[in-house]
Amino acid sequence: MLEKFYYIVIMKKVSVILTTYNSEDCIQRTISSIFKQKGINKKFTIELLVIDDCSTDNTTKILKTNNISFLKTQKNSGGPNKGRNIGLQAATGDYICITDHDDEWKEHRIMTLLIYLEKAPIVTSGFTVINTKYNTSQDRLNKGDEFIFHESNKLFFKRLTRTLKGSNFYLGSVIFHKKLKNILFEEHFGMLDFDWGLRLLHNNSSVEVLESLFNRYVDGTNLSFNESYRRINYYYSLMYIENYKILYPKEVEIAYKRINGNRARYHYVMNDMGNARFYFLKSGFNWKVILYYFTTFGGSEFVKKKFNVFG
Repeated sequence: MLEKFYYIVIMKKVSVILTTYNSEDCIQRTISSIFKQKGINKKFTIELLVIDDCSTDNTTKILKTNNISFLKTQKNSGGPNKGRNIGLQAATGDYICITDHDDEWKEHRIMTLLIYLEKAPIVTSGFTVINTKYNTSQDRLNKGDEFIFHESNKLFFKRLTRTLKGSNFYLGSVIFHKKLKNILFEEHFGMLDFDWGLRLLHNNSSVEVLESLFNRYVDGTNLSFNESYRRINYYYSLMYIENYKILYPKEVEIAYKRINGNRARYHYVMNDMGNARFYFLKSGFNWKVILYYFTTFGGSEFVKKKFNVFG
């Protein structure tokens, strides 16, 4: 007599934290891309946690039209971090990812990322920056076959030193294991994530999928282009890296220069060339910095159209 064996396949649950604020122009695109994921309810389930930061436009009406229940902050917090922390505390998924209200997922994103979560607790991917102001798009991904395995702290050091080559870490590209859900975002300013990424990556391994799995739309009005945000991010980043100065003095020195370079490129994109030159001089010189510096006197529009300088 043949025995019958029954295998119970437990689908993984992915918690998706989506923070919204006055996003009526893009929120439908974002939620549609989430629910059009290949394999949904067959290979995995999605727990969508939407937290609205007191929108004053039709954002919540669009959410209701899509039969999406959502949480609201008690008052506008001035940034997405309050909502992200509410989502992290409510998440019950095996894995967690965080998305902005103007991101657009490619339909095989979750299916692709899940493959690699057996190798490391953090998985990132490439993405595509679509600049609607200049009508351009550029992939942000590293070259290779399929993926890069980053041993413990390898990606942490790259983020600390703002090293772009050989690494790709952007909040919207990350999915991570539930054991890391207690790493929360700062709420004093309510909009910064540089320190969160460092705490997430410290003493952890990760995998980087060498494929663009979502579109990030920029038009010059995104939070990352806001002057007040850039100023706060600059000083907070310089302050936060001091926490690692004793453990990693060489890396912190590099970080100081690259944080200044990041601020310089922001002013470059915003056509504030006086400040761009000021911060380029504090960032240490290489051929890219020299190119940017001299084109602050002429030719910057050509550079901005051909290269993704910032954002």
